[in-house]
Amino acid sequence: MSLILSLDGVSHQFPGSSTAAVSDVSLDLATGEILALLGPSGCGKTTLLRLIAGFEVPQQGRITIAGTPVCGGAAAVPPERRSVGMVFQDFALFPHLTVAENLAFGLQKLSQGTAKERVAEAIALIGLQGYEARYPHELSGGQQQRVALARALAPRPDLVLLDEPLSNLDVQVRVALRQEIRDVLKATGTSAVFVTHDQEEAMAIADQVAVMQAGQLQQQGSPERLYHEPTSRFVAKFVTQANFLPAQQQGDVWVTELGTFSTARVHCACNLPWRDDSHATVTGDLMIRQEDLLPVADEAGTLVVRDRQFLGREYAYTLEAPSGRLLLARTATRTQLSMGARVSLNLGHATLRFFPHDPQPALALAPV
Repeated sequence: MSLILSLDGVSHQFPGSSTAAVSDVSLDLATGEILALLGPSGCGKTTLLRLIAGFEVPQQGRITIAGTPVCGGAAAVPPERRSVGMVFQDFALFPHLTVAENLAFGLQKLSQGTAKERVAEAIALIGLQGYEARYPHELSGGQQQRVALARALAPRPDLVLLDEPLSNLDVQVRVALRQEIRDVLKATGTSAVFVTHDQEEAMAIADQVAVMQAGQLQQQGSPERLYHEPTSRFVAKFVTQANFLPAQQQGDVWVTELGTFSTARVHCACNLPWRDDSHATVTGDLMIRQEDLLPVADEAGTLVVRDRQFLGREYAYTLEAPSGRLLLARTATRTQLSMGARVSLNLGHATLRFFPHDPQPALALAPV
């Protein structure tokens, strides 16, 4: 597997700031894959993108693109020589140039005939034949974003960087366009880094997702792995939007206010106290995904339905536990419960994860 992008211990701190915007980030991206940098506002993902592009220079670390070191050590390759295309949040199209002229802007080093062919290919790629002579103000937001993507692809760069390119669009346009962007990148075999704060968007577009918090890389992996095997409490909350239920290990069970859960099939690389000493106690939280909570009408149940939202394909329920803790559940529309109803929970074959209060690897609990 060849790598298109490699970051090794990259750190950057802006002048006057007391904290690093990016701190000791290392990650790799395989050729032809799409990487989503995912995290909340201010987590450092856009700064990291600018470091890759060359708009900022890291104080520490090394960045390699297509096998060539572009910064770190003796390397100092300027942005225009990194073979990187950029798609900005605000599209950044030249308002006085037509669609065709915008696409040709980065092709000035090519012959006129080759540049014309590239523009025609790019127009066809984004499905805007017939729009060549239009100006940006004559296009919809989605069409402008297509042109911005095509302009980045026209020079055939080694890597394309996209900085929250869908954030200025309506929800329905975003959903449609994110699939188009993925289709175009895959059709051209283009490697890309995509910055977003939207978990669903990252999962839909990317082959790999890198979750960032406070300038640090929390976890990198496939969307499936991050969703099913989060390695930190932050990733579990941000990616899965799961419930967290305080739990205490006692012997071979985990005790919670909603009942006990067997530890007979705990899968974990670390050594837990209860494995060696049945009298030891481990405390922390059980992570339970919203879709794994199946509320069942039960007059003797300990939970109460406090809210119900109809979301088309599913219901979103807010359930109140005896302690006042609120749990969120998502169910199929055939599960219809009235407000104020008492319910019990059926976890089915759900896999739970346990996060100790002290920083340790997450523990996977077998179905109970």
